Amino acid sequence: MVFAVGVPIMMSEFAIGRRSRLSPIGALRETGGPRWSVLGYVFVATGCLILAYYAVIAGWTLRYMLEAMLSGFATDPGAYYDRTTTGVGAVLYHIVFMAVTISIVIGGVKAGIERVSLVLMPVLFVLIVGLAVWALSLEGAGAGYGFYLKPTLNEFFSASTLAAAASQAFFSLSLGMGAMLTYASYLSRDENLPSSAVAISMSDFGVAFFAGLVVFPVMFAFGLSGQIITGEIGEGRALGALFVSLPRAFLEMGAAGRVVGLVFFVALFVGALTSAISLLEVVTSSLIDSWRLDRLQAALGAGIVIMILGVPSAYDQNVLGLFDAVAGEFLLVVGAFFLALFVGWRMSDPISELRKGFGSEGLLHAWLWAVRVLIPIVLAIVIFDRGKNVVQTIHSVFGGS
Repeated sequence: MVFAVGVPIMMSEFAIGRRSRLSPIGALRETGGPRWSVLGYVFVATGCLILAYYAVIAGWTLRYMLEAMLSGFATDPGAYYDRTTTGVGAVLYHIVFMAVTISIVIGGVKAGIERVSLVLMPVLFVLIVGLAVWALSLEGAGAGYGFYLKPTLNEFFSASTLAAAASQAFFSLSLGMGAMLTYASYLSRDENLPSSAVAISMSDFGVAFFAGLVVFPVMFAFGLSGQIITGEIGEGRALGALFVSLPRAFLEMGAAGRVVGLVFFVALFVGALTSAISLLEVVTSSLIDSWRLDRLQAALGAGIVIMILGVPSAYDQNVLGLFDAVAGEFLLVVGAFFLALFVGWRMSDPISELRKGFGSEGLLHAWLWAVRVLIPIVLAIVIFDRGKNVVQTIHSVFGGS
């Protein structure tokens, strides 16, 4: 899904962003007319909703990182998770994380975002690869590799698996919310956009793949695989694996586990911070373009509103789950669907924006065909599946009332 759908959609966002030199709302108005600015507002709203709950989870990551550094992991990770991921403490860490994100975005693209990313992204990759190499040494890790890498074909071809993969690809690549469109508005006219899209997607996929080479061997090596296979952690099994099962494994490792656990949560925090910066930049740049605010006013104002919007998720994980289902799984795909229709059928000569530095005219026409026909069909199926998931989540949160 990353390469078949994610790369073409990223190229689409790049084409709009660089041609217009504007953030999502202005860019779609400029290239498609006033009606298409509505899609830009959807992008900005989606980014706000995602960052609101994402910053709560990132706050947990910050807390675990500091705990590993200062006192080590709690002796009962499950109880600690239940105690610290909701309530006043969760709100405070959410606020601290948002404050860090806001301060970086206020610094601007060059002095803030680019400077931080040039340091943090290589650090993230080195930490993840180092942890994956370490995981090779664990006794029993082979079963984890088998579980992770051996395909189950009947699951592979199920609609729900493909829909979940598409949602994850868009979330991980920051597509369908205008982030890549916004970053492209800062690129030079000489930038090879197709090559950049492939490089970004390969880097993103590489980090995710190596993260799996850490998590699953650790889970199986320390006898925690049943929680994945039987679904013991329930709907929050991914969060449970990160914040309950892995700390339990790090505890069993003794003193070395504290070091490994610290490195793991530092990597997790770095990944969360760089993603949050992208989300806030979408909203900030839109306020700068549409309301003519300066960067300080836009980043601070947007950050505070999003910080407040995230407080309910810090008090109730059901609210967090609802935000994730609506924005993180559904609206991202809806945004990408209409973006594909816009670029394929409304935008004038989108290929011309991608031609610079790219030699294959045939591949560019194949890209346009995919964006016009193939990708909308795939995304329509995903929207239907994720829509059902949203309805189920709403029913679960509100008890069918």
